[in-house]
Amino acid sequence: MAISGMTGFGRADGAAGGWSWTVEARSVNGRSLEVRFRGPQGFDGLERAAKVAAQSRFSRGQVNVGVQARRSSGDAAGVRIDEVLLNRYLDLANDLAERGATPPSADGLLSLRGVVEASEEDQGAETRERLEASMAQAIEAALDALKTSRLAEGAALAPVITGFVDDIERLVAAAETEAAAQTEAIRTRFSRRMAELAPDAPGLEDRIVLEAAALATRADVREELDRLTAHVGAARSLLQQAPAGRKLDFLMQEFMREANTLCSKSATTALTGIGLELKAVIEQLREQVQNVE
Repeated sequence: MAISGMTGFGRADGAAGGWSWTVEARSVNGRSLEVRFRGPQGFDGLERAAKVAAQSRFSRGQVNVGVQARRSSGDAAGVRIDEVLLNRYLDLANDLAERGATPPSADGLLSLRGVVEASEEDQGAETRERLEASMAQAIEAALDALKTSRLAEGAALAPVITGFVDDIERLVAAAETEAAAQTEAIRTRFSRRMAELAPDAPGLEDRIVLEAAALATRADVREELDRLTAHVGAARSLLQQAPAGRKLDFLMQEFMREANTLCSKSATTALTGIGLELKAVIEQLREQVQNVE
């Protein structure tokens, strides 16, 4: 199964019973799944429908679902204006206008929540339920389109992430080659230093061998390199799974921990350089993994 991103957009339109509506679904990155909904007044069941539909499709990301519904112009008879609420808004708007604000417009006042409502006789329970069910279908269609968009982002991310994993594998191989030469480098450096400090000390050669061996043991990075190799394999496996974002997040921490230990144990400038480059690539990989669901 291909990985999915967390950024995308989906839209669906619908119409029924003298109403028309547009549903837009957007999502951005998030550590967990958070669904936010905004819809028309009076259709209270839509929020739950949107959250259930989003939870069945996504596991991470901040998902925003908006429904804009409007009556067809030919159904104006089914519209009621709450004049009491309208007059309150008008009084407040005129008071603000006297203080220098822009005077209110008719369309602006009518667009305020609660001013325009469907009449009760035209909007019985059964009619409202049918409309709500149709809008819920449009929400599902918009979320399906959002899922397709997120999968497209995942398809674009996959080769980028794979490229960074390939770079890590290459650097681990280079570190293994350099680490194999560490023991001799440590022995040579320690031997030269001891010869400078105590050239005539008895048993110098034996002491050099013992001390160099102890230093080489402390500088042994084979375990770190083995774990890095295992992490590379795990990353490749996770890229074939979905959702993989949380596991990849954790794996990035493990990658960086081993790279830090590699640098701290390094006894040569060449190995240190490889370790620093490795850390830079891991950080770039981590930034891309933040976009994976």
